[in-house]
Amino acid sequence: MRLINRHPDRPSRLLLVILPFALLLFIYFTGSAARLTENPNDKLLPSAAQMIDAVERLAFTEDKRSGQYLFWQDTASSLTRLGIGLGIAALAGLCLGLAAGTVPLFGAPLSPLLTVLSMIPPLAVLPILFIVFGLGELSKVMLIVIGITPCIARDIEQRARELPRELLIKAQTLGASTWTLILRVVLPQLLPRLLISLRLMLGSAWLFLIAAEAIASTDGLGYRIFLVRRYMAMDVILPYVAWITLLAWLMDLGLRQLTRLAFPWYEGAKA
Repeated sequence: MRLINRHPDRPSRLLLVILPFALLLFIYFTGSAARLTENPNDKLLPSAAQMIDAVERLAFTEDKRSGQYLFWQDTASSLTRLGIGLGIAALAGLCLGLAAGTVPLFGAPLSPLLTVLSMIPPLAVLPILFIVFGLGELSKVMLIVIGITPCIARDIEQRARELPRELLIKAQTLGASTWTLILRVVLPQLLPRLLISLRLMLGSAWLFLIAAEAIASTDGLGYRIFLVRRYMAMDVILPYVAWITLLAWLMDLGLRQLTRLAFPWYEGAKA
């Protein structure tokens, strides 16, 4: 049997999933043990015990200055900003993509505009956002919105253009108006693709959030990472990076499950 036609069974698949992560952890802790044996004060590769102590200090011990549990406060602040940014971007991207991909009169000006906007590096306009919106929450949310909305809109537009023309013609033959076509025929086809687009843009959204928090913030996961970097506190930075990765993975998993539950027909239609 050719290699391209071989598929792992369930136990083998689980093993193959775990193997690269186990290998990375083995390499890290081997290197950490070697460095700490040579220099117990080394900060570059902290041991598991050092990282657990740092997490316990931040997550389960009140901060003397603020009285807050910093780890959970940072998490709540970052997730709030990210959730608002993703929500606004999803709504704006859906509306723009739907208009550009469905109505030719809107698509003519919107499609080139969305293409140009998607090419602008969002981090390059971050100083402009701080000047226009200030250093508060709005500028951080707007960076996420500006960063991912054009890409979501272009994806939705492309999906709208790929809908079978016969489907739209049949609906019009049955007397459907433009609004009926958009709301009853096109929109249901685009909603699962919107969730997939959000999954694809999660990494970029986190990137923009961390960048904004690192530059101008008083809390948040990105703020904490860049605050402690001056002390080379890798025992804090590495758990925070791992926590961000876990949160992003859980969000991706949640969106995937939502797509399956809300639109069970979508996977079958693709097949």
